[in-house]
Amino acid sequence: MALDDRFAKALLKKARRGFNGHPIATVAYYGPDDRRASKVAVSVVMAEDEDIAELRRWFSEHGDVRRDATIQRAILEFIRRHDAQSVAIGDGIMGCPHEEGIDYPDGEACPQCPFWAGRKRPTGKLVR
Repeated sequence: MALDDRFAKALLKKARRGFNGHPIATVAYYGPDDRRASKVAVSVVMAEDEDIAELRRWFSEHGDVRRDATIQRAILEFIRRHDAQSVAIGDGIMGCPHEEGIDYPDGEACPQCPFWAGRKRPTGKLVR
């Protein structure tokens, strides 16, 4: 992550504070491989044992969403708008940005992201 970017720094700072109650925002990055995040999904849960209240996704066709100041700023604004008291950010890239059952058939590997075929998500380790 481009830590020289003030929006990325602010997001990480919120996450480092740990759990401070609800609402809680979760941030998960996805990409075609384990190096470039082309999608970020941010959800807000208002209270314990509740479903996601709101989910928002941002995409970058060629860049990395973690290094896109416009996207990082939009994530922060989304989190602030929902008054999230806690922020949890997934470690690294969680998997393919395409959705099983929507972008490709259930139970199959994504044809657009061969890197993730046969890999355990979110670790990216090959399954034997």
